[in-house]
Amino acid sequence: MTGKPKLAVYWSASCGGCEISLANLHEHLLEVVSHFDFMFCPCLLDTKKKDIEALPDGSIAATLFNGAIRTEDNREMALLLRRKSQLLIATGACAASGGIPALSNLHTRRQHMETVYLDSPTVDNPGRVLPQEETQVPEGTLHLPRFFERVMALGEVVPVDYAIPGCPPESEQLWNVIQVLITGAALPPPGAILGAGKSSVCDECMRKRTDKRVQAFRRIWEFVPDPAECLLDQGLVCMGVATRSGCGGLCPAVNMPCIGCYGAPDGVYDQSAKMASALGSIIDISPIREKRDLGDIQAQVDAVAATVPDLAGTAGKFSLAGRRYDRDGTGDDEAKSTS
Repeated sequence: MTGKPKLAVYWSASCGGCEISLANLHEHLLEVVSHFDFMFCPCLLDTKKKDIEALPDGSIAATLFNGAIRTEDNREMALLLRRKSQLLIATGACAASGGIPALSNLHTRRQHMETVYLDSPTVDNPGRVLPQEETQVPEGTLHLPRFFERVMALGEVVPVDYAIPGCPPESEQLWNVIQVLITGAALPPPGAILGAGKSSVCDECMRKRTDKRVQAFRRIWEFVPDPAECLLDQGLVCMGVATRSGCGGLCPAVNMPCIGCYGAPDGVYDQSAKMASALGSIIDISPIREKRDLGDIQAQVDAVAATVPDLAGTAGKFSLAGRRYDRDGTGDDEAKSTS
């Protein structure tokens, strides 16, 4: 035991990119361990769950929790770390808003199971056996964590003090947050977004925006974009207009459209709806405007919208969790219990 405050890092339903962002602190990691007892991080340390359970409640100064809530095991760890932590920080897009795992919400649990275990071309399962939560074997009962019907953001399961957006968060933004914890500087009100701005990526993008209209959207591999012109004006689905600033506009700076990983800016409730509105505003209907035929105009809008590859997976890639237009809007209410 040391006299230093305890720091924990945990990943749930995620890819591990947030841990890479932490590792990319490089020499700053030495400062982290000099100020904190960095005592829990399953991909780096061998601390066991039972060791966390044995701690007094509130004895961890801060937990950086990344990943969405997909299974009962994810939920159980979220509840445990919430109880043991003074500060629980949703780190990265998956914890903050569901991230890419939440695209799963466009399909049912049954559909997932059938795709993975029954219908995949590489699966040999003549008995059409699906995973069960309990299976009896001679040695006893095997248990698997329940696979929830819906992927949830961390804040849908337990109270979250702060969120750090990004997929993953930029290392310098992560370091800025850790420095605040090290120095004991005043934190913003609970619920605030840390390590990011308040406006949109467009405000920190150096490209020039005009008032162009497009008759079709294109993919990045179909042409070489003009390096100075707004990517959206060139017919690329760039999420910058609907995405929180703070990354420095890194993707547009290298001729790649923003993918929206920092989530919605302040004042925007639904990132995907904001993006759909932005796309609608640049569709060119001038060739048929004079006809004033609503049917023709609708057909033109539909034709242009059809050129957007996977609208739900593009505009809602990082923020689908909690949105009630995913299927029938139902979920596992018991998974949200904080008791």
